[in-house]
Amino acid sequence: MESLISSGRIVDIACAVMVAEALLLFVLARRQVIHLDRPIGLLANLVSGAALMLALRVGLTASAWSWIAAFLAISLLAHLVDLASRFATSARQP
Repeated sequence: MESLISSGRIVDIACAVMVAEALLLFVLARRQVIHLDRPIGLLANLVSGAALMLALRVGLTASAWSWIAAFLAISLLAHLVDLASRFATSARQP
């Protein structure tokens, strides 16, 4: 278990689960099994979370600090997109 965490492989597994989750949700939405109010918001939320996990992976594997900063910046941008889509949706609802 220690090597799974210290090598960053745990983050790879978590990211793979997130990709599978996103694909499943978009397939179900396409088949109209579920309804996604804000698909761009969902995608932005997943990107934000994945970027945070990648920043963790880079930190665990002792890579350059600039990679951590880059992934945190990507996470922030994706989070702002998610917030903007939430505010746009709530502004349209009475």
